Amino acid sequence: MTEPDFTRLKGVPSPRDAAKRAALAAAMAAFDDPEKKSESETQGTDAPVRLRDASSRTEGKKTMRVSQFNYGLAASIAALMIAAPAAFYLSKFNAPGGGSSLSVSSNGADEGNASAGSAPAPSLREESKQDAVVAAQAPAAPAPAPGVNDHWGTVRGRLGLAPPQIGGPVGGGQVGSAANAPASPARPAKMARQEDKKAERVANVAMPASAPPLAKSKEAARMGANGLMTRAPALQDSADMLPPVAEKEFRDKFDSKDINPVKQVAQEPVSTFSIDVDTASYAFARRMINGGQLPPKDAVRVEEFINYFPYNYPQPESADAPFKPTITVAPSPWNAHNRLVHVAVQGYALQSAQRPRANLVFLVDVSGSMSSEDKLPLVKNALRMLVDELKPEDTVALVTYASGSGVALEPTKIADKGKIIAAIDALGAGGSTAGAQGIQDAYRLAEENFDKAAVNRVILSTDGDFNVGVTDQGELKGLIERKRDKGIFLSILGVGQGNYNDALMQTLAQNGNGTAAYVDNLNEARKVLVEEASSTLFPIAKDVKIQVEWNPARVSEYRLIGYETRALRREDFNNDKVDAGDVGSGHRVTAIYEITPAGEKQLVDDLRYGKKTAEAAGGADGELGFFKLRYKLPKEDESKLLSAPIGGAQAVEKLAAATDDVRFSIAVAAFGQLLKGAPYLGKYDYDDVIALAKGAKGDDPFGYRAEFVNLARLAKTARP
Repeated sequence: MTEPDFTRLKGVPSPRDAAKRAALAAAMAAFDDPEKKSESETQGTDAPVRLRDASSRTEGKKTMRVSQFNYGLAASIAALMIAAPAAFYLSKFNAPGGGSSLSVSSNGADEGNASAGSAPAPSLREESKQDAVVAAQAPAAPAPAPGVNDHWGTVRGRLGLAPPQIGGPVGGGQVGSAANAPASPARPAKMARQEDKKAERVANVAMPASAPPLAKSKEAARMGANGLMTRAPALQDSADMLPPVAEKEFRDKFDSKDINPVKQVAQEPVSTFSIDVDTASYAFARRMINGGQLPPKDAVRVEEFINYFPYNYPQPESADAPFKPTITVAPSPWNAHNRLVHVAVQGYALQSAQRPRANLVFLVDVSGSMSSEDKLPLVKNALRMLVDELKPEDTVALVTYASGSGVALEPTKIADKGKIIAAIDALGAGGSTAGAQGIQDAYRLAEENFDKAAVNRVILSTDGDFNVGVTDQGELKGLIERKRDKGIFLSILGVGQGNYNDALMQTLAQNGNGTAAYVDNLNEARKVLVEEASSTLFPIAKDVKIQVEWNPARVSEYRLIGYETRALRREDFNNDKVDAGDVGSGHRVTAIYEITPAGEKQLVDDLRYGKKTAEAAGGADGELGFFKLRYKLPKEDESKLLSAPIGGAQAVEKLAAATDDVRFSIAVAAFGQLLKGAPYLGKYDYDDVIALAKGAKGDDPFGYRAEFVNLARLAKTARP
């Protein structure tokens, strides 16, 4: 770059010229390799930095290594971007009516105390030499003085640069004082007036007296930026002069679903949905609330809040009839006119001897986004816990993916646990995220070692940031559905925040006949993979659906709390081709309806010309509704039906008369609705949730319910 090149740069204020010159000098210094001995190969580290004259364009270009050229170019750009804005504010050091032009000797001492106009402005070539010397000799400076709002220090910190030094004299020199600042060419009157208005905000800037010579050319560019940044002013009111530091960008992705509306029984008497035993939503929300912030409304799935907790529901007697429903009708705590219908379905818990062999493939995201402590290191600990829960005859394989994918461990028996643990310990993060390629490789490995008598499952551990390869949800969904039909299921172990793709994780898990869990700490990892290992890995039923028909003679309105992402059409209930949720060993499902009894105040007006529906099922004293559950056993393709009436026999007059499990789950349902922004709770608030939950903690061996009460307390003061 020649001197005329500088004059052709557009849109850059003149006070930045010094920064441009020093940035170029630093970049040119980066080309000097001290290891080279021949002057024909390099400028020489001892030679002064020079600018090329325009005539030198025609001179023969000297050979240099590509890596040095690339580094020098990057250094030049970086130095301009970082240092130029700081140099722009050097004019703030001027005394009224004067200019600023730093003149520093080779040892960094102040040559100042010159009066305005006492020395001519140095030429571009001379100032370039001076700036190069300052850049080369500037050591890492101490942190800014307390109370200084140092935006550029933040930027420099992210780039691994030393913070600028602010304040009084250092070494043998002091520069920048309004009393002794050397003069520069006269400024335009308008610029002078603007700068003089803020002169009283200016602090002195210290310039280091000396510094050891650089040993490596690569350090020249970094130190050049450091030398410029030591000139940045300490501003009392920097907020109006420097751009603000942007807050951390969160790119978590969630599906947006409208809250289930109130429906009139006369118009739509049947409610149908797929069950859901996932817990990811609650764990993610807990992480955010513990951090002092409410979760996004789309991140809240109330059914996952309710189903996060263990409940002591009545147990079924055998694996051939794996479900036992328990229904309770109780007054609504937030609407005196309404009642809640609490539907609890307990799954059969397989005994150890009944549990099938496990053929598992761990698919682990090792991309660069997984490097933080709450991601890959947490996943590694979680997988070690799971390995400890498996039997010696179970098999584990390990596939990793980043920019590409590969097999880190061929299928290995748990009996050889040391080999498995060593493979897990060796995992490290780096690269982009070719997630779809990893899924394909994991399924290929599972197919090659498929065992009809075993549970064949891929467990994907990721933050969900797929950015290379097949990323279309429809294409991934089709792949997973085809593998599901072959008997290979998919479960999700999500981690991290700020990059978490919950929408994709839900799609993959729901179509892979698996659960989607979110792990935010080691306690959650233990809950999911140790305490609930059987329910996570070993299904007792698949395609489980629930349908409730309401009696219009007893119920005028109803709404299902949660399950917005699991809604099915009425005709889907009897269609065995329609996929639905799976339930693992010992797992339970809870669903809560809010109903308006006939004759009570309604939320929705009747139609003036609506057709009157005849009373049914015993008239006004008969059933409230009829419950049906349809499921398939794991190795069967034809569904079975389980049904029960909803009537007065299951009702309690007061909520306090219901069991601890029922009352606590209702408190959780209210909490989820508050976070979701549901409009049906009236004046019911967090204090009411806390009071109801505290009175229903009951037996809480793992402390989950006590933790919930504290979470509700934190939510009261968390920021939106």
